Amino acid sequence: MSHTTTPARTHGRALRVAVVGAGPAGIYAADILSKTDLDVSIDLFERLPAPFGLVRYGVAPDHPRIKQIIVALHKVLERGDIRLLANVDYGTDLKLDDLRQFYDAVIFSTGSIRDAALPIPGIDLDGSYGAADFVSWYDGHPDVPRTWPLQARHVAVLGAGNVALDVARILAKHADDLLPTEVPANVYDLLKASPVTDVHVFARRGPAQVKFSPLELRELGHVPDVDVIVYPEDFEFDEGSMAAIHSSNQTKQVVKTLTDWTLKEPEELTASRRIHLHFLHKPVEVLSEDGKVVGLRTERTALNGDGNVTGTGQTHDWAVQAVYRAVGYFGSPLVDIPFDEVAGVIPNREGRVVDVDGEHIPGVYATGWIKRGPVGLIGHTKSDASETIARLLEDAPGLEQAASPEPEAVTEWLVERGVEHVEWSGWLLLDAYERALGAPQGRERVKVVPRDELLAAARGAAPRRGADAR
Repeated sequence: MSHTTTPARTHGRALRVAVVGAGPAGIYAADILSKTDLDVSIDLFERLPAPFGLVRYGVAPDHPRIKQIIVALHKVLERGDIRLLANVDYGTDLKLDDLRQFYDAVIFSTGSIRDAALPIPGIDLDGSYGAADFVSWYDGHPDVPRTWPLQARHVAVLGAGNVALDVARILAKHADDLLPTEVPANVYDLLKASPVTDVHVFARRGPAQVKFSPLELRELGHVPDVDVIVYPEDFEFDEGSMAAIHSSNQTKQVVKTLTDWTLKEPEELTASRRIHLHFLHKPVEVLSEDGKVVGLRTERTALNGDGNVTGTGQTHDWAVQAVYRAVGYFGSPLVDIPFDEVAGVIPNREGRVVDVDGEHIPGVYATGWIKRGPVGLIGHTKSDASETIARLLEDAPGLEQAASPEPEAVTEWLVERGVEHVEWSGWLLLDAYERALGAPQGRERVKVVPRDELLAAARGAAPRRGADAR
């Protein structure tokens, strides 16, 4: 984004801006704002004790390459011109009126962490799970239970994106192959005891319509002692499919990888665990006995010519004991902020939050997935933040001034209310603690899960753990 020519505030102080949510979207917005010509003071709020959002709590532990994004985000926050205030929960610890007391503008970048709904019979049965919840568990999110029921030998994963691949891979992978990663000890222990042998991934459309990235898909073929099995009868390509293959190099690579797997001979498939990729199978019902999952019913679909599909009426029942839906993420409503229950976003125009009448709520903005929905990669998040910041800069001269803009006012207010906030210095202590836990095993870190231990580490008061610090 080019530097703005908006003049600095004329009333003798910096513009005070709060950013709520310290994932990539919030950090990028704060970084872009800090590099404008505006005299600005930025506080970055995060409800968890640790920053970095879905890069810390939504990326599989065996994808350290993607986690390198944290390195770039770390560099932004270590500069010191953006203040981190973590372990502060918007809606509980403070609300919009409280923020307005200390800030001239508020940007919400709270992301999307819930699972999108899949309205089919049986989806709420015991043994049917949302992928987002499972990801939060294996990534050591402090707000989810530390246990997970892993009794199923045969599992269904519903979805055709990278999250579906992540879930299938983590379920099928031998736990010892996760040991070089930052996988939490409790997660390792439960995965180690899992009896799983087969994971079935179901996509309702064809191989040319899946949303897998080429690299993620290829990685699936290199998981030790796990075979990837595809079925030639699932490979159908209509005009829409051929157009997609010819117009997208990514689609071409994905289809090539999948097609190559159809050429494997049965005698090549010798692994003790298997991931089955099924195309043109639409989930229509989760089957149960005594309230527990015992199977999945899918309907065979056929391509229409434009890449979309129609049901054929032909169904198939698969014996599985657990079902994971990975059909997308969905935003969560925020106290005192408008929310679109259908789209799962904060209603806005180019980042300006609007009320039910479509009027901009002065000084309130949104960016990231809570602004546009859970689509797009890091590059989209940056351009998204640029748009929101551009609107804020246009509005800056006319924003209502906060009554208590001094940076220490908000931290004193939090302390008075017993909110134990974590600043950047606290994160550095927590970061060093996790790295120290990993060092004896030659690992970069072991991620700490319980909130009280996270906070103790951020105070420099956490004890070194022994045998459980795998």
